[in-house]
Amino acid sequence: MGNDGKKNDKEFEKKLFEKYRFDGSRKFSIKDSSTNETSLCPDKEQALKKMAENDAVMDNLQAKLYAAKKEGVIFLFQAMDAAGKDGTIRSVLTCLSPHGVHEAAFKAPSSEDLAHDFLWRIEQQVPAKGEIAIFNRSQYEDVLIAKVKKLYLSQAHADRLNPDEILKNRYKDICHYEEYLYHNSIRTVKIFLHVSKEEQARRFLSRIEEPKKNWKFSESDWEERGYWDAYQEAFEDAINETATKDAPWFVIPADHKWYMRYLVSEIIRKTLEDMDPHYPEVTKDRLEKFASLKKEIEKEL
Repeated sequence: MGNDGKKNDKEFEKKLFEKYRFDGSRKFSIKDSSTNETSLCPDKEQALKKMAENDAVMDNLQAKLYAAKKEGVIFLFQAMDAAGKDGTIRSVLTCLSPHGVHEAAFKAPSSEDLAHDFLWRIEQQVPAKGEIAIFNRSQYEDVLIAKVKKLYLSQAHADRLNPDEILKNRYKDICHYEEYLYHNSIRTVKIFLHVSKEEQARRFLSRIEEPKKNWKFSESDWEERGYWDAYQEAFEDAINETATKDAPWFVIPADHKWYMRYLVSEIIRKTLEDMDPHYPEVTKDRLEKFASLKKEIEKEL
């Protein structure tokens, strides 16, 4: 890449971060955050072309990350129903090798999960150094649906705990945990796919009208929509309470799926580039051994 290319790339990254990245340096307002703008790449075909370019870069960087085994990363997705988490994960991340990549989908906690601390089930899915984990929902369910439905009030806890402080403590625990992971070579990049109420209704209707999408829709999805305002407030609070420099949030407009996926592609590429993985250097002693082995192998031919 020439100097002009590097300059343009840096300028784009600056715009991407200024527009969509929240790291605690500014407040996030969900009502002031657009769900349908496409300012960084208004042309769909151009966005798809750039995504294809990103695929090749990400594939190369992931191979180096896996070989180096120095650092891991979690790409964490949260959203309202029908925002497009599954499709985005499938579209953007299929370019990666299955070696060293796994997806964890966090549904309602099981009785075993509830018998432990709320981060217990998360810890079991943290990637090893050199690996990538994709979290489809996450520990944030415990400050989103748990907040909206007040689930924490019915969960067993020590008598010494004040129920009114549980959510506040969970925000702190999440921040401390993500900081702990960062200090232990695991990054956390959090992505909120921000869909509008109107677009969600259109997608629900599509799931009902199109037979091949029927399986995606359930009555509970529509029932949850009745808590829309409460969820919007919960997302805003969660992002503002847990956005940090080392574990930032990205708030991505999700009404246009192609633009949403393009931005996610850019975020993942930029993250891997910032990690800057390299293949391990082979020592002089090993190279000498390789030369000896080469001669032995050639004798077999």
